[in-house]
Amino acid sequence: MSVAGFDEEFDVVVVGAGAAGSAAALAAHQADTAVLVVEKCDEATAGGNTRVSGSGWWVNRDPERARTFLRSLNGAYPVADDVVEAWATETAEISPWLKELGADVAMSGDYHTAPEYLELEGSDCYAGMDTVEGRMGNGLLHGFLCRALAERGIETRFDTPAVELIVEDAAVVGVVVEGAGGRRRIGARGGVVLATGGFAADSQMVRDYLRVEDHVLWGSPASTGDGHRMAQAVGADLWHMDNMMTITGVRGDDEFGHYLALWNANNYLWVSGDGRRFVDEAAEPKHGHINRGGAYELFPLRPFHLIFDEQMRTAGPLSPTPDVLPVGWNLLMKGSRWSLDNSEEVAKGWIARADSIAELAGIIGVDAATLERTVEQYNAACSAGHDDQFGRDPGTLGSVARAPFYVLEVAPLLGWSNGGPRRDGRARVLDTRGDVIEGLYAAGEVSSTYSWCKDGGFHIGDALAFGRVAGRDAAARA
Repeated sequence: MSVAGFDEEFDVVVVGAGAAGSAAALAAHQADTAVLVVEKCDEATAGGNTRVSGSGWWVNRDPERARTFLRSLNGAYPVADDVVEAWATETAEISPWLKELGADVAMSGDYHTAPEYLELEGSDCYAGMDTVEGRMGNGLLHGFLCRALAERGIETRFDTPAVELIVEDAAVVGVVVEGAGGRRRIGARGGVVLATGGFAADSQMVRDYLRVEDHVLWGSPASTGDGHRMAQAVGADLWHMDNMMTITGVRGDDEFGHYLALWNANNYLWVSGDGRRFVDEAAEPKHGHINRGGAYELFPLRPFHLIFDEQMRTAGPLSPTPDVLPVGWNLLMKGSRWSLDNSEEVAKGWIARADSIAELAGIIGVDAATLERTVEQYNAACSAGHDDQFGRDPGTLGSVARAPFYVLEVAPLLGWSNGGPRRDGRARVLDTRGDVIEGLYAAGEVSSTYSWCKDGGFHIGDALAFGRVAGRDAAARA
């Protein structure tokens, strides 16, 4: 044991082995410092949401316009100017940096070829999305980062959760971890980088901060808010803890959900607990937000029901197969597959079948006359070619008229949380007075930059960018 009371000591200790943690470790190593990565999961499940994400990062063609775009996306919830500056500058350097490390970087030709928020000022900075090998998902980015760490001799200790930050003279100087040999105190001369992911898998935090009562999980079950609690314990302030991304999902046999994409046909409508439509079902989901009533709002926040007919059932799977969209814990880690004609899900009881709309109403416990009237009004809008009630795009108006009819419960599929310990443009965590907590850094989903809207490839881009910033700054302190 060292004189300072540590069992061992490094220049930089990184907590978490996802995109942010890997980027921090690689950047610190490039600065010729001794780095250790500690990861609470085993090697087979490590990597957080990065491992099961689309694995792409947005291409920033113009940092100056990117500053404007981020401010437009944040809207009424601004982040500090130094954070905007660092984000705009650093995201433009991701692809060149990864290429230097040996990654086969290529732009995706199928996904996120244009900004989702095209109408916002500054969106012209968005040039598309880069990925490893030009392909989405399949853990390709995670795999490359693991190889990059190993090739450089950067140690990653799996099954080693961090449980407490060590503070001396108001500065973070190390971390306590648990492992096979019990608890160990690891010193960090330059600093500790928290890259522990979000809190989507902690149901209490989800209810407290996101106000989502009933959700299913898209990503890693290890996203339990560990870094949030460690940072709060040493006085960290928090930012935009109520921001997140949910998408439409279906509950399977456990806590993990299937993405409900509805890409194959339009013969469906959504109804709430009273049996009535409540929203434009075809409103474009923009990474957690839809445009409703002329403003962006989080969606979905609570369960509702999908009503569809035989035309829809036979048109193709309601949830994408991995050859189309290889993302999510269910597909990539559990090997779950949705049947091509939705028949297996009917057999499992995930989808209920009925010969009439009135019978469907009885299944979901709503007034039969109300649900029949709702479907009749929707079908009339389809026949007329315009939806006066919610303004659904005429090209997406497909009647629900061919028996048998079907219903399933749609649950918020929680992709990630955004909020966490507040940090500055150097990824340094700030306390409740706005002062820097020396030696403590945060990057990635534990402290995402995005206070409101975000575009395709933004989360991985943010994680890689501020992971690099954190690793460099911590190395400089050492």
